[in-house]
Amino acid sequence: MKIRNKLTLLYSLLSAGVLLVFALFFYLSFANDQKDEFYNQIKQHAITKVYFLFDLNIKPEVLQTIYANNTRRVINEEVAIYDESYRLIYHDAENKDIVKETPQLLDSIVKNSEIRYKYNNYYVTAFTLTHSNKTYIITAAAIDRYGEEKLNTILEYLAIAFCLSLLLIVVAGRFSAEQALKPVSDMVENVEEITASNLDSRINVGSGKDELAELAITFNEMLNRLEKSFNAQKEFVSNIAHEVRTPLSTIITELELSSNKPRSIEQYQQTIRLTLKDAQTLAKLTTSLLDLAKASYDPTQISFKALRIDEILLDAKHQLEKQAPSYHITIDFTEIPDGEDEITISGNNYLLQVAFTNVMENACKFSEDQSCEVKISYQNNHAIIDFIDHGTGISDEDLHKIFIPFYRGQNKNHSSGHGIGMALSQRIINLHHGEISVFSILGSGTRFEVKLPHV
Repeated sequence: MKIRNKLTLLYSLLSAGVLLVFALFFYLSFANDQKDEFYNQIKQHAITKVYFLFDLNIKPEVLQTIYANNTRRVINEEVAIYDESYRLIYHDAENKDIVKETPQLLDSIVKNSEIRYKYNNYYVTAFTLTHSNKTYIITAAAIDRYGEEKLNTILEYLAIAFCLSLLLIVVAGRFSAEQALKPVSDMVENVEEITASNLDSRINVGSGKDELAELAITFNEMLNRLEKSFNAQKEFVSNIAHEVRTPLSTIITELELSSNKPRSIEQYQQTIRLTLKDAQTLAKLTTSLLDLAKASYDPTQISFKALRIDEILLDAKHQLEKQAPSYHITIDFTEIPDGEDEITISGNNYLLQVAFTNVMENACKFSEDQSCEVKISYQNNHAIIDFIDHGTGISDEDLHKIFIPFYRGQNKNHSSGHGIGMALSQRIINLHHGEISVFSILGSGTRFEVKLPHV
């Protein structure tokens, strides 16, 4: 069931329920007042007959004749009068005897002074009355035909009014639901028009003050993130295709050339060395891409534990020097804090090693002496790691793009690479809620500063 139908149904049911409760309350209140009024009226008629009998000395036969010919509102009113000894003094229709006054009933009347009840279609009131220093027991019964007709008429009017009101409620509910959900319908139309080719389109937020506007704003923010991610993905895929194609093309070319005609062992060995070098380049590129993808995961999908910064740096140093024996890396522990907690962070050991290795490798590649100096310090609840080289430095133009994936600066001819290392390091540091900054003077060297919150 659609939401507008649910809202219409809910609105109609609630309104109909309130209306029905009001109608029932009105009907029952009116019926109760009508009943009390009728009881009082037949009681007053009975008292009047007492005065007719004892004060005006009207004969009982006359009163019985009036009873037999009564066609007004009180129909078939039957009055019986007893004295204190339970002796019948007067009865409108003794042969009919609607109330059937038994000694037990007369005792109850004397005890309670007055009782009221309904017997079949008759309203019965029985009470004691003191007149001329004598106490009488009086019963009166009558059918309220006029009152019942009036109640039936009111019930019919209420039923008709309820049905008409229910119809109006359904129409009003439908209209209200349509108006309330119109912004949602407009939003759906806007969303249906958004495709991969026009991710820059946005939803109209309207007044910007209600819940639907908040939803539209949230959706637009999501579109901003998707557009940014989609554009980055397109650029990423384009760069990957280019970077992977180059070593693959070189490998294919070298193998095709070596297979065209017989060659000497030295030539085959030379081809194997070149092919192996390109394959190693491709393998390193693949590993970097996998690490870059892993660094983009949701942090909840990566295991974190307490780690010491100095131990991770030493592991990264040994790993890099094993891969490139010509690199020289020194770690300065003189400013390391005394407290172990100040250099202990919550992180992933493998990813942090990858990040530190990339920064160290970048420093060594662009240094004349292929060296990198690492310093550890502590400041404002953060562990600080500085990576310093005295190489060629980075120009201002390249400095702002150094963390862009696959971007290589003006000094790309100085050393091989794919432009992934620094972008990967930044993502890993961000994944650990840290910051990485770069400071460089062209011709004087570069310093990378990494800040990581300790546990």
